[in-house]
Amino acid sequence: MPDYEGGSLRAVLPAALDAIGAPTSSSGHDSASDRAALGLPEARKVCLVLVDGLGAHMLAERGGHAPFLRSHLPSSLTLTCGYPSTTAASLTMFGTGSCPGQTGMLGYTVRNDADGSLLNLVTWEEATISPREWQPQPTLVERLGVDSWGQRVASVGPARFVGSGLTEAALRGPRFVAADSLADRVDAASSLLRDRGTDLVYLYWGDVDKMGHHHGWGSWQWGEAVELLDSEISRLRRQLPAGTLLLVTADHGMVDLRPDSRIDVAATPELDRDVVLIAGEPRAVHVHTEPGTAPAVADRWRDVLEDTAWVLLREEAEEIGLFGPLSERHRATVGDVVVATRGLRAVVDSRTQTPSSIALVGVHGSLTPAELEIPLLRVEV
Repeated sequence: MPDYEGGSLRAVLPAALDAIGAPTSSSGHDSASDRAALGLPEARKVCLVLVDGLGAHMLAERGGHAPFLRSHLPSSLTLTCGYPSTTAASLTMFGTGSCPGQTGMLGYTVRNDADGSLLNLVTWEEATISPREWQPQPTLVERLGVDSWGQRVASVGPARFVGSGLTEAALRGPRFVAADSLADRVDAASSLLRDRGTDLVYLYWGDVDKMGHHHGWGSWQWGEAVELLDSEISRLRRQLPAGTLLLVTADHGMVDLRPDSRIDVAATPELDRDVVLIAGEPRAVHVHTEPGTAPAVADRWRDVLEDTAWVLLREEAEEIGLFGPLSERHRATVGDVVVATRGLRAVVDSRTQTPSSIALVGVHGSLTPAELEIPLLRVEV
């Protein structure tokens, strides 16, 4: 289960802001408690690097590709992301300090309760609702006050992220600085932190996740991506001004699938019966059912998937706090049946998912340690 109370991605940005003297609170958590839980010292400035897809198990297993990061593992923490262990949920939890059950960022896709359509929370393609309408929880920078902190906190990422749906939902408020290559982002981050007007810089890098999706995290392509990352973070550390706290974390881990890992709902009558819509992603499925059929659907899914998935009714998922506190606004966004796969199982629906997305090698979203556990490396400059 995610550790929403202390040792999770939810606490990282509040703790980092508290370290530079910007206390916040959100969803019943205060930043001082988060900083204490993560053991962060006071700092003049913070550089916070989030590497998409760099799970703690992956870094430990293939740390030979990352000598700089590996050298700081002994003093690192292992945190959890939230559920589902996926980018839209994690980045919004990171930016708001609120759990997925409160933000409604509950998967790669979710059911739009207004019209029953699938809403893609990463691309926002053909969305019939705006990101701010869907995710009204204020970001941490908005809680601090955009007028006072919107310039002192900077976000460095690719130009295409400016005004994107996910940026608007998860990270609105900070000054955005566009830089496409990792080297340019490192240069931008270090330059910003040498500026007396900037106190915290958030740097995002997504290519490690991209290589994992397309080739698997056991591939040589993934290893090369991590080597580049490690080299540039080492260079970043050398360029940061004295008194800066460098933090490196991730939004989720990953598992690699085999050709026989996927089961297609569209081709499996026992799974398709009484199902209205499949949302989520192959490792974290929201099953929306015909009224009154959820218990029977859950039983059939348990029979088919056996020990390759955890299958819960919505009420059971809420009771155990799977998504953190669940808002009334987004209760119906959660599937009537919630399925978190384990082992190497993946559940797809060829009627709504593209062949290229179904064929991805590296996937994530579920509750296995390989997907849920993320590193937090702390380096004082």
